[in-house]
Amino acid sequence: MQPPVAPASPRKRVVLLGATGSIGENTLRVIAAHPDKLELVGIAARSNWEKLAAIAQEFRVPHIGVFEDTAYAAARRTPEAFPAGAQLYGGLSGLVELAQLPEADTVLVAVVGTTGLHPALAALGAGKDLALASKEILVLAGKFVLAAARQNGVRLLPVDSEHNAVFQCIEGHPHAALSRVTLTASGGAFRDWPLERLTQVKTADALKHPNWEMGPKITVDSATLANKGLELIEAQCLFGLRPEQCHAVLHPQSIVHCLVEFADGAMLAQLCPPSMTFPIQHALLYPRRVQGVEAPLDLNRLFSLDFRPVEEARFPMLKLARQVMATGGSSPAIFNAANEIAVAAFLAERIPFLAIHQLVDKTLQTLPPREPSSLDEVLAIDATARRVAAELLPAVC
Repeated sequence: MQPPVAPASPRKRVVLLGATGSIGENTLRVIAAHPDKLELVGIAARSNWEKLAAIAQEFRVPHIGVFEDTAYAAARRTPEAFPAGAQLYGGLSGLVELAQLPEADTVLVAVVGTTGLHPALAALGAGKDLALASKEILVLAGKFVLAAARQNGVRLLPVDSEHNAVFQCIEGHPHAALSRVTLTASGGAFRDWPLERLTQVKTADALKHPNWEMGPKITVDSATLANKGLELIEAQCLFGLRPEQCHAVLHPQSIVHCLVEFADGAMLAQLCPPSMTFPIQHALLYPRRVQGVEAPLDLNRLFSLDFRPVEEARFPMLKLARQVMATGGSSPAIFNAANEIAVAAFLAERIPFLAIHQLVDKTLQTLPPREPSSLDEVLAIDATARRVAAELLPAVC
């Protein structure tokens, strides 16, 4: 007599906040590749409601959020663009509602900046696993986010390729055995430029990333290595590390995503092709392992893995980030806010490339760090840093 067939595992139900960006697009590829394992029950974006409507139709999504008021109003005037019976949500309160949907299992937060903070905390408070693709959330309010995850007994699953790689490498190892974590960096568009040529950088130059297809802001952050600085701050928070345990190294191929060294000197690395579908799938299906969306590395094909130290003269933003890690308190939030103002000014061609670091440095010098005691204080520090950085812009033009 044959044993009874086990019932199929229920699908994980996913809310995707930031569905129209690069992380969102790759998440949709993962969900489309595994319709028997993943179901999209909620999506949101800032303003691109037409693209959101197309996603909702393709995946039959019943809950749709549009954060920006004007775009939300336009979406409400065009209900025929959405699936029949779909519910629309507007503003920050709408994102929070989506993050708390009773039918959701996992909420993936991929919205830029502080917008995702309240929805992330709402998801944790509602007992949802949180897949986190937004660096700013932990940089701004890491201690509050981690406390909420512990209090509600839910998983905080990193989606950034580097942090997801560390998560995989340290799983099953005692924290006390962890010696050092090294995140890899491609080096961005200017890793091989002569230093003197950096004074001639144009906006279009900074947006030519050699390995990844990403949005403008994060592509510029890759060129300055501010993104790696933010990732080191995030790793310190996420994995309970001391600043001196967090390192970065240039790795032009973007195949090795982290190196984790243990107390005995042994080192583990995580390798996969430079596609965000790998960490996204790991986070959404954790702890299950199934066939990926894209082909794995082909070890029959000749390729090399190169590593080189980071030149601080070329990447002063990484040096600033390390100082911020040592200072702690509100310094990470100030660093992040000032960098966002600086990158926006660079993309608008208001300041030169090298002034990005200068503006962040001046803002950090202007605002003394303090330890925030509440979420409201964190957001107030963020707002103050943005205002100060904007006021300092003329000094670096």
